[in-house]
Amino acid sequence: MGRPEITSDSAELADAVRRGERQALAEALNLLDNRRPGARQQAAALVAQLQREHTGDSGHLIGMTGPPGAGKSTLSAALIQVWRQRGLRVGVLAVDPSSPVSGGALLGDRLRMKTSADDDGVFVRSLACRGE
Repeated sequence: MGRPEITSDSAELADAVRRGERQALAEALNLLDNRRPGARQQAAALVAQLQREHTGDSGHLIGMTGPPGAGKSTLSAALIQVWRQRGLRVGVLAVDPSSPVSGGALLGDRLRMKTSADDDGVFVRSLACRGE
């Protein structure tokens, strides 16, 4: 497969993602999660655009895992609060495998995280795991 074609749509979406626009972040994640062939090409173009104009600023990537009730959401909420107090913007991408015991999600419950829904400096997105 050759280089993805960067269109004005992918460039506009990439610019909006860089500005931290919530709707653009949600749209970009939807696109990246979409498995249809056309969407895969668009997602590749978006990633290429973001990589092409990467400014060198980098964030931190932190992974959390554990059994139900271990405190993942509580810890996430505490970290978000500390980072926001420091003026940092926070994005949470929670991948939710279902618990075979309870049938519920192990991580990403926004209610348990108790983050402010109107805080523009926090973006929380939950994605269901497809068992892959």
